[in-house]
Amino acid sequence: MIPEAFLQELKDRCDIESVVSRYVNLRKSGKSLVGLCPFHNEKTPSFHVYPDDQHFYCFGCETGGDVITFVRKIENLEYPEAVEFLAAQAGIAVPSEEPGAETASRLRARILEMNRAAARYFHACLLSPQGKAGLDYFNQRALSMHTIRTFGLGYAPPGWDNLLKHLQTQGFSPEELAAGALVLRGRNGGFYDVFRGRVMFPIIDLRGNVVAFGGRVLDDSKPKYLNSNDTPAFHKSNCLFALNFAKNSGGTSLLLCEGYMDAIALHQAGFGNAVATLGTALTAEQCRLMSRYAKEVVISYDADRAGQNASQRAIGLLTQTGLAVRVLRIEGGKDPDEFIKTHGADRFRLLLNQSGNHIEYRLASALQKYDVNITEQKAAYLKEAVEILATVESMVERDVYAGKLAETLDVSKENVLADTTTLRAKQHGKQKRARVREEIAAARGLKDRLNPEKRSNLRAARAEESLIVLLYHNPDFLKLMDALLHPDDFITAFNRRVYAALRAQVRGGDPDISALGVQFSTDEMGKITGILHKTLVSNTPQEVRDCASVLLDEQMNRRIAEQQDARIAYEAIRAKKLEEQR
Repeated sequence: MIPEAFLQELKDRCDIESVVSRYVNLRKSGKSLVGLCPFHNEKTPSFHVYPDDQHFYCFGCETGGDVITFVRKIENLEYPEAVEFLAAQAGIAVPSEEPGAETASRLRARILEMNRAAARYFHACLLSPQGKAGLDYFNQRALSMHTIRTFGLGYAPPGWDNLLKHLQTQGFSPEELAAGALVLRGRNGGFYDVFRGRVMFPIIDLRGNVVAFGGRVLDDSKPKYLNSNDTPAFHKSNCLFALNFAKNSGGTSLLLCEGYMDAIALHQAGFGNAVATLGTALTAEQCRLMSRYAKEVVISYDADRAGQNASQRAIGLLTQTGLAVRVLRIEGGKDPDEFIKTHGADRFRLLLNQSGNHIEYRLASALQKYDVNITEQKAAYLKEAVEILATVESMVERDVYAGKLAETLDVSKENVLADTTTLRAKQHGKQKRARVREEIAAARGLKDRLNPEKRSNLRAARAEESLIVLLYHNPDFLKLMDALLHPDDFITAFNRRVYAALRAQVRGGDPDISALGVQFSTDEMGKITGILHKTLVSNTPQEVRDCASVLLDEQMNRRIAEQQDARIAYEAIRAKKLEEQR
């Protein structure tokens, strides 16, 4: 266990406003600071930071907690790792835990060590005689030795256990290597290398750790690209290749590519803001990650049909995150790497500067599907174009696009705008009805996955939540609460856990959200923070008595129901025996 005194010193040194401000643009709003939530997509800020008692809460996605919870969520860390992360920033050492205690933090550190050793091994193999095939491939792709060394590129030679044997000499067990997704266990119980006969791309996080690998075959075997599975140190949905370099490029935009080689080629050509996804479709988490380092993203996907479809999907995710989006159009079905080899970096830069925003791209892409000289197809295109314009928030921008559309198709600009306004009104009405349904469901506990018992015990759960808030804000009420009820009188298991933990805190001192983080997950901390934002009826001892009365009445009703059920069961058994005796 981490000493409480150390945790308090850590929180004193790590002011939540300064920590959160590194990830979220905050502005003053009354007693709190507000900004766009980094944990879900939103256009209207619902994320609040409360400097007075050092916590945060998002009223949109119900995520909340203290500074440690925030770091756990934003950096995808376990509790001990988040403490170490903050301690390093504060310049203080974390007290060592008891020897022999296996923790997720130790496992993650061990995986990072083995990945670093594996990256060195792959790189050494590439530069050795056995890596000639890999080096020839990179030379064919026109990569310089400087680029190869900068990205730590490597080669996994053919063979079933080359890496396994090497890392065992470094002190890593096969079981550890399997946990780090570097080896797999075979049917016979033995272990074998995941990456064999592939050029290797180390995936490096924002702190310079090698967290995973991507590997490409040099022949026609499948799969062409192979990526590390998720581990305690790596989640591919919230990591981007080359972001460790791109975040320091000095600009306010990022160039988003589909693959490792495109990103590497762009960096070599002088475009240091290039990043790539990790062999999977772009995720909302990756978009929020990019929004921490850029205001604009230029999509530079392949020009084939698959690339165009991926661009359309990426536009939706990126705009939801609040990023400005442009789309690079490369004619002739070429990818960025191929285009630069053929036409050079200057021509690519010109193409980049001329790239249109995502609305222009979507309108142009839609137009390719129709022959607007045919009346029916012209009307179909206009319908799709209106749907695109309806996503534009700015009235001025809608007016500009509607004007261009009307001029191109020889139709009335006013009619285009009228159809767009009508569609937006329908969409807003639909969204409003959906929000109302969500609010009703939340109030009734219908979607409460952390406290599923709330749905069938709504009155009791609300009383429990009020008691939690009352105790948090009025520690002096504990004596009265203990006189009226026990934690076991709580009906729902989750609220019982929260109340018991808070009660233990108050018995030893003042209530502290941060200290609860040891016992509760980040999602549970968000739920608890949401409960603590609940408005009380009177915040008085009488409200304590009223809430306790609700729970005690419910317990009494349960006992009566149990007795009735027992009596019915007894009568059924008795009747059956009498029937058998006859």
